[in-house]
Amino acid sequence: MKKNQKGPAHHPCGQALAGGQALVILLVFMVIAIIMTTMAVALVGINATAVSQVEQGDMALKLAESGADNALLRLMRSPTYRGAETLTLDSGQVTATVSGTNPIIIMSEGRQGAFVRVASVSASFVNTVLTIHSRREVF
Repeated sequence: MKKNQKGPAHHPCGQALAGGQALVILLVFMVIAIIMTTMAVALVGINATAVSQVEQGDMALKLAESGADNALLRLMRSPTYRGAETLTLDSGQVTATVSGTNPIIIMSEGRQGAFVRVASVSASFVNTVLTIHSRREVF
């Protein structure tokens, strides 16, 4: 009588299957590793694009705030100043408009690439002192 053999399973032709199974498992793990690596690289690219867009939006807001500051300086130097001014700063563009009398309204639009942000300032002169009532971003 033959004893039960403990070892690799045998094909009817008598060949061991253990080596083939290990190769299939290795191929499955390699495919999973390649897919995960590809996804990680794609995610890094997507995040870099998103961060760049957020940065451009922030730069547009900073440009708009700079335009409003510039308009306030012009008002302090000349209280009767009214009008619009366009400036090019740091590869972006700012258009600041000063209108009204009491209150004086400053609208400043900053453009950075495809992003546009607008800042608004409301001010008035009280006993020849320029007083800022509000300063905000307009959506």
